[in-house]
Amino acid sequence: MQSTCLPGMRCADEEERTHQQGHGPLALPGRFLRSEYDPGRPRADVARRHEFAAFIGWITGKDNQGAGSMSARTFRRRTLWCWNVAPTMPVTGVVDRYLMLDGTYFNGWCVLVAYNGAYVTGWQWCDRKKRASWDALICRLPAPDIAVIDGNGPLASAIQAHWPETARQRCYFHIRQAAHKHLTRKPKLKAGQELLALIKALGRVSTTVEASAWTSAYSQWWSRWDEFAGHRTHARDGAVRPSHVKPGQKWWYTHLRLRRARKLIDDLIRHDELFTWLSQAVEDEVLPRTTNPLEGGINAGIKDVLRVHRGLREDHARRAVDWYLYQRTEHPAEPWDHVRPEHWQPVSRTSTPVEDDPLGPATYDTGFSWEDGNGIQQGWGGGRR
Repeated sequence: MQSTCLPGMRCADEEERTHQQGHGPLALPGRFLRSEYDPGRPRADVARRHEFAAFIGWITGKDNQGAGSMSARTFRRRTLWCWNVAPTMPVTGVVDRYLMLDGTYFNGWCVLVAYNGAYVTGWQWCDRKKRASWDALICRLPAPDIAVIDGNGPLASAIQAHWPETARQRCYFHIRQAAHKHLTRKPKLKAGQELLALIKALGRVSTTVEASAWTSAYSQWWSRWDEFAGHRTHARDGAVRPSHVKPGQKWWYTHLRLRRARKLIDDLIRHDELFTWLSQAVEDEVLPRTTNPLEGGINAGIKDVLRVHRGLREDHARRAVDWYLYQRTEHPAEPWDHVRPEHWQPVSRTSTPVEDDPLGPATYDTGFSWEDGNGIQQGWGGGRR
């Protein structure tokens, strides 16, 4: 009987023959997979190892399931149990110089990621960026010196609770996004145009001297337009009221969006989140001022994985993201080390037992019964013809 092999791999029988003939061990493709062969290992264990190797190569690559000599249906059947294996990241206790914290959404789920600029240090699944989700991620990680954040309110409060000594740096890209939300990309007011130009100039600041000059320029803008930003509009009968004005409100600020943009910068300066990347840097050290390495590297890669393997059901898509993030940790263990014998059993679907109908006529229901006279009536029913 000829045994069936996975695409691009030799069967267990062929591996044993190769070992008996004195040839070298079978080299499995992939970043994690061990090339050693133990002749004392049970044959079922060898087969499962080959199946898992093929699964990892597919879920972390770009090939289709039927790219090899095996059909896609056979591949899915042979590797169905591999979905039960979840990578786990042990807590190392290493204190990072800085961590970038952000999340990305897909299909109603959000994955929060902590990234030190080179490796993923942790991740957490949730439905949205809320305080409990950030707490679950942050409490597992040692406090870094600096946290680069996007301005999410629950994240800032979680950092204050778990990492009170950690300095925070607000991402410049998200600052500009928030400014566009308040001022639009092309403000009509002169005050809004000047403030947006100052916010755009943040990207050109590179030294502490330039940071002081920028802060001075913002203070001059604040003094110049403070009276203008305080203008009020009083309610009048028949006048159009803005959507944000509550019923019965007698007055409101005329330039509310300008005030919100100004408050954004005021809070950043008051909480010392604007130039942390300069004030905390030692000699010849360059600290990040954006979360772009996380957004454009890790989060973009997550979207690429989901796009390559589009069509996966929800739990399988999350498992694919788990393996993608685990690959980008500093010291990932071999995937086979996560496999346990209980994982080998395919996921079984529990069927609900069908109860038999009780014997005898029903006392009251909507069923059809001849005894009730619900039959095809023939002849004259007594009406007019």
